[in-house]
Amino acid sequence: MDIVWNKCLRIIQENIPDQSFQTWFEPIRPLRLSGKVLTIQVPSQFFYEWLEDNFVHLLRDALDYAIGRDGMLEYSIIVDPGTERHQPLTVSFPTTKNPQNSRPDNFQTDPRLNSTPPKDQDSLQLDTYLNQNYSFDNFIEGDCNRLARSAGFAVAQRPGLTSFNPLMVYGGVGLGKTHLVQAIGNYIRNHFSEKVVMYVSSEKFTNQFINSIRNNVLQDFNDFYMKVDVLVIDDVQFLSGKEKTQDTFFHIFNHLHQLGKQIIMTSDRPPRELEGLQDRLLSRFKWGLTADLQTPDFETRIAIIQEKLQTEGIFIDNEVIEYVAHSVNSNVRELEGVLVSLMAQASLTRRTIDVELAKNTLKNIVMNEEKEVTIDTIQEIVADHFEMAIADMKSKSRKKENVYPRQLAMFLAKEYTDLPLKSIGYHFGGRDHSTVIHSIQSINELMGNDPDVDETVQKLRSYFK
Repeated sequence: MDIVWNKCLRIIQENIPDQSFQTWFEPIRPLRLSGKVLTIQVPSQFFYEWLEDNFVHLLRDALDYAIGRDGMLEYSIIVDPGTERHQPLTVSFPTTKNPQNSRPDNFQTDPRLNSTPPKDQDSLQLDTYLNQNYSFDNFIEGDCNRLARSAGFAVAQRPGLTSFNPLMVYGGVGLGKTHLVQAIGNYIRNHFSEKVVMYVSSEKFTNQFINSIRNNVLQDFNDFYMKVDVLVIDDVQFLSGKEKTQDTFFHIFNHLHQLGKQIIMTSDRPPRELEGLQDRLLSRFKWGLTADLQTPDFETRIAIIQEKLQTEGIFIDNEVIEYVAHSVNSNVRELEGVLVSLMAQASLTRRTIDVELAKNTLKNIVMNEEKEVTIDTIQEIVADHFEMAIADMKSKSRKKENVYPRQLAMFLAKEYTDLPLKSIGYHFGGRDHSTVIHSIQSINELMGNDPDVDETVQKLRSYFK
């Protein structure tokens, strides 16, 4: 039993980030092995559902390796942890998914295409299918993404018939590029059943191209792509430096565009900043519309959190939601990752999700990042230096012994974090951003006039080096 599960863990650990492995697989315990049925014990119903929704294919691959193709998985869910006098109450049942049959082929023959797709020998699973979880309904609109979402919805309603062809969506990591373009693809598939939609990452496109050359089926590869109605290619920046792949993509692009087929692309930067791509390709990327996705503002982050919680069927106090929204302002993916970790911690420890749990969860995530400084850390260091309670720093008190450390902490928060002034004020008792501005100006003036204040600031800064 332990040997089989350890084999499974080896495969799993090689394919997911360390944080995900620690959160979702280290708490699992193998319970029994009966024939080719492995039973694993998980801490809660929520834990089981998350594994089934997010890691079912990976678990299937792990079972194939550890047991064989006919290996089966059964979950034992802890319903009641029990006491010293009573045994824990568990519920066991097999996986409800059928990953063996639902796993997509490397290349899928579409009956609407007259040609047979080229056979791909690449061992990696290709992203030829759209993820049905990505839709316009759960893509939260805000000032940060309004243009891109509006253009995407227009394309979805009239693929190939708008002036947004090609549609290029660009933005940093975790801002929702893949979500948006897959939402477009899903909408088209659901409303235009006769159209063939192909979603593929640029890396997979390149691997298919290389394998087609190796297997002498390059013409089949070209025929396959030239007969799709909507081509969605993710992360085109990774075509950089791949001259032959770019040549082939150029001809496919031209062919589809001339026929009025829709082309949708994503990138981590605008076309003018893409390096290692042919000028003729970059020129064509600019034919349609280029729309960017920006970091979500506070209100949009609140809406994203609320949508995620509603989807999971979980209630959290507004105080906790606002704390998380103020504390995580980098991208949507990190925000959702924090929520997942928060729900997992609550599930594992059987605690209510409150601000204290949110603080501990954020601290564990952020402090693992090199040289990352949080506003909680700043408050703790300043409070320790002045031998005061953090609660006094956040209080409404206007006493000098509270005001001066508070202003110092706000000054350092502006210097060492990326939080906007509004968020900094929130962490100091819900103060207005104008108060934060005044505090920063006051410390700057004192540093120029009082050597003792300058020395104090330098000493506090040394804690963050």
